[in-house]
Amino acid sequence: MTDYIPLGRSEKMPRSIWLAPLSVVLGSMTTLLPVVATVPFLPPFGLMMLLAWRLMRGDSMKVWMPVPLGFFDDMLSGQPLGSAMLLWSAAVLMVDVLDTRLVWRDFWQDWLIAGGAIAFVLIGGRLVAAPFTAHVDTALLIQILISAALFPVVARFCAWLDRDKKRQ
Repeated sequence: MTDYIPLGRSEKMPRSIWLAPLSVVLGSMTTLLPVVATVPFLPPFGLMMLLAWRLMRGDSMKVWMPVPLGFFDDMLSGQPLGSAMLLWSAAVLMVDVLDTRLVWRDFWQDWLIAGGAIAFVLIGGRLVAAPFTAHVDTALLIQILISAALFPVVARFCAWLDRDKKRQ
């Protein structure tokens, strides 16, 4: 029995199908690094990888992928179970809505969209995980600024991982 391959499709499975979720999982695993700090300044690399893949290649992951990836991040980060699942899905849906509204995007718009999505997820995570009387707003602002400043590096890394897209 021979498999049917539609015109314009390759026999080989694109690398981004397994590479994008794997890189998001590895980004989420950076919370396991032995970094001692009094202020949580480590950016959410899993979320940043997810947004970079979504903004760079919208077809790299299915629409439902933020749910299991957010679950994995919740299990590692110690956030309340379901918070990253909900917030990551909402962030990806907001990016999808903006993607349908914008005719074209450039680097600066991607950076602005990703910065807004990162701020939304971090602020939402703060509202879910910490009591309102907790004095974590300054640390949260620093984490948002560091994350937004590092997003171009993460996006460039995702582009480097996807470097042989045209060879397939």
